[in-house]
Amino acid sequence: MTHKQSLSRRLILQAGAATAALGAPGLLLAQPKPVKVGLLHPVSGALAYSGGQSRMGGMMAIDEINAAGGIKSMGGAKLEAMLGDSQSRPEVGVSEVERMQQDGVSAYVGCFASGIALPATQAAAKYNTPFLIDVGVSDALVSRGLKNVFRLAPGNGKCVDDAFAGLAEVNKAAGGLAKTAVIVHEDSEFGTSTAKLLNAKLSGIGLEVKEVLPHATPTRDFTNLVLRIKAIKPDIVIMSNYQNEYVLIARTIFQQKVDLAGMFSVLGGGFNYKLVKEQPDVAQYMMDFNHWYSPRNPKAQEMRRQVESKGGLFTFEVYCTYNSVKLYASALEAAKSADKAAVIAALEVSTWADHFMPYGPTKFVNGQNQGGRAALLQASKTDIDVVWPNEFAGVKPIFPRPKFG
Repeated sequence: MTHKQSLSRRLILQAGAATAALGAPGLLLAQPKPVKVGLLHPVSGALAYSGGQSRMGGMMAIDEINAAGGIKSMGGAKLEAMLGDSQSRPEVGVSEVERMQQDGVSAYVGCFASGIALPATQAAAKYNTPFLIDVGVSDALVSRGLKNVFRLAPGNGKCVDDAFAGLAEVNKAAGGLAKTAVIVHEDSEFGTSTAKLLNAKLSGIGLEVKEVLPHATPTRDFTNLVLRIKAIKPDIVIMSNYQNEYVLIARTIFQQKVDLAGMFSVLGGGFNYKLVKEQPDVAQYMMDFNHWYSPRNPKAQEMRRQVESKGGLFTFEVYCTYNSVKLYASALEAAKSADKAAVIAALEVSTWADHFMPYGPTKFVNGQNQGGRAALLQASKTDIDVVWPNEFAGVKPIFPRPKFG
């Protein structure tokens, strides 16, 4: 074969390969670049259970969005999860933000804990990277003027105000029998800021604060703290703490048979189906004001079935993160781009309503959704019911709780 014949043969083969590629399914057009979403949660350390629940919800949303065709306005671009573990430590949360930034993240969803979210959002602000707070209730998160931070759920200021409206109504219906309270809180940003709000406003509904008792996270033994509560003899105990400590305090109060009109919490980290399933006697009659799904929403009911069918529990971390990822996807659709400034602009004017929280359409002011609202809940031995506000309530609250026999 001559050199000229060999060259002609190579050209024919190259042309045939190009034609085949053009005709091959999926190769006619370039696939859109995936959008990298950083899911930053404490999946190890003291907050690992809640962080794992948050990650589960985020992954469920990403899988659902991708299965439905991705971001339509971006040619079907898929979301790609970048997983970060803050190890329940603020400084590690910051280092994870920096790591994912180097790897091309387009937005963050996290961080579960306010004490981790505060420095993490500050780190992301340097790059103008959108940061959607899934769980993290300190109002300091949205009061610092950071344009990249958005929170779908209400913060502790609104939650405390609404919780007191609900508690006042419940107490009034019982003849105003509760007159004194003890506040117990974990000593990081979440518990401290919430306790400060509680202490300042309880007198407004006729409750005298007898004592405020902080504790560290983690704490393994609450015997002395509970004996202190027993000696004070308050009508109610109000708690603000994370999963493990919340459950341990409640169990110790039950074991010590501390007579109370009620155990109440605002944003109680351990008030969930895990508590009801594992400690039904302890959980019974406890009340909490917290994030919750709209119980009559078919999507919420279906998602709860999905989670429980796999042996999981439908805690608030799951659906708060799920809906935060969906909110980000709606901003991508509106912006038609993963450009950070364009997404932030889309979130600022968002009227997203495809969630299953007891909210209306989103309306952000300084990064806080004005329509976010929590609910007053009460546990039985088998379930958790909404007891206030009335439009979402399934049952009436039992207050005061029956005394120990």
